[in-house]
Amino acid sequence: MNTVIKDVLQSEKKHKEKVTILTERIKEDEKLIDALFDLLKTGNDVEKGTSAEVMKFVSKDKPELMKPYIDTLVEFINYKAPRVKWGAPESIGNLAQKYPKEVEKAIPNLLKNTKEKSTVVRWCAAYALTEIAKYNSKKQGDLILIFNKIIKSEQNNGVKNLYIKALKVIENK
Repeated sequence: MNTVIKDVLQSEKKHKEKVTILTERIKEDEKLIDALFDLLKTGNDVEKGTSAEVMKFVSKDKPELMKPYIDTLVEFINYKAPRVKWGAPESIGNLAQKYPKEVEKAIPNLLKNTKEKSTVVRWCAAYALTEIAKYNSKKQGDLILIFNKIIKSEQNNGVKNLYIKALKVIENK
């Protein structure tokens, strides 16, 4: 494990503070992104969750850093640890505008998460799917049909509203 990342993870700081520090360090020193993805692959579940959470923020501010790792993110969408199931899909969603073609391979894994018991996991999957649909015109038709089915069965209004808002955005394009 990279010493910068290791020092932050082993510090006495609270989780949220660790995530903030790691996000800022990676944005300052782009070489650290490799170490973050190594941690996702080889760390324990808590470390994997923290790395996935950091990736969510890095992907929002510096999507170009994440492009080489889209396949790894796709691979971890359905990982057993909840924070990984949250962070990987949100990262995919954040990358959808800039890399719509590259993230479309995440759709099958994201669709699995739309059936999860966890509302947060379903929300993160919905976020990624709706972002893909907004920016990938080739996948829109299929996703619109799926969204309409999900809207009918989804019990949580927050999750349902993501789909409804995306459909309105797509309709107004």
